[in-house]
Amino acid sequence: MYYTLLQAPAGGNGWLGMVFPFLIIIVFYFFLIRPQIKRQKDQQKFVESLKEGMEVVTNSGIIGRITKMDGPVVRLMVDEKTFIRVVKSSIQGEYKG
Repeated sequence: MYYTLLQAPAGGNGWLGMVFPFLIIIVFYFFLIRPQIKRQKDQQKFVESLKEGMEVVTNSGIIGRITKMDGPVVRLMVDEKTFIRVVKSSIQGEYKG
């Protein structure tokens, strides 16, 4: 039997065509969605654990020491007598340098 490009053989694996999209969704969940959710939870825990005196780095790369925390706003000392205010959620991590 010769098939053209547009013809498929009769019969076949109909169940495989139904299972394949579910397998794709499972792969996306375990390799893309789940790790992203874990990173967000870890970042939220870090932001909640911030305290005065910590040396941190922001998402934009600014390094400073936390001098005051006022709700969602944090004051960073970036140089002697130079302070900036940033939102807590913009702090990426603790600076270890």
